[in-house]
Amino acid sequence: MIYPGYIRRCTLALVDESQSSEPVAAKAYRVLEHMIVTLELAPASFVTEGALIEKLGLGRTPVREAIQRLAWEGLLDVRPRAGIAIAPLHSGDWLRVLDARRGVEVVLARSAARFVTREAADLFHDAALAMQKAVIAGNVLAFIQADKALDEALALAADNPYAARLAAPLQTHSRRFWFRYKADTGLAESAEHHVALIRSILAGDEEAAAKDAKRLMALLRGHAEAAARR
Repeated sequence: MIYPGYIRRCTLALVDESQSSEPVAAKAYRVLEHMIVTLELAPASFVTEGALIEKLGLGRTPVREAIQRLAWEGLLDVRPRAGIAIAPLHSGDWLRVLDARRGVEVVLARSAARFVTREAADLFHDAALAMQKAVIAGNVLAFIQADKALDEALALAADNPYAARLAAPLQTHSRRFWFRYKADTGLAESAEHHVALIRSILAGDEEAAAKDAKRLMALLRGHAEAAARR
């Protein structure tokens, strides 16, 4: 069971951690995205811009920019005079997300294996270690953050900003579905598939990386099919 108070503390920690050179709008986006993925902002609920500004303790302009970006990604719906609607969660939509995501993940995996740099390799190592620690601790929120870090490493390594921009919102939607429907039981198996992908990328093996990306998507699809049957 993941308690709301714990989620809230993790969200505040994200704000504290981002007291760095990260642009304030990017900071606001990262924290709001985390709140949506972990359902702190409940699916199909309504919130106001003012309430989000108060929650984040950041300025109106960066929060508004983050809201606009999240709306473009389909995670929020800004409704004049009605507020901001958090995207609903319908279990069957997870399959649609994965159908759209599968091809671009293979492209990213192949490209990452071909072009991975030392900087990206370090990020992959950090993400894998964080993911393994999260599994040992049974810490779902830490796992979610490690998964996002892995996706960011993949985007950097692939050196294909077009594919990375296409994949990023699909990855976020997928994390949100996974958190809702599989988080309590899926850590170890998911980590195993992610780490296998990382190993293939770091080995520079494009074919193996593509196969591992497909296996990961197949695993997630199995989860999504089970959720759709409930």
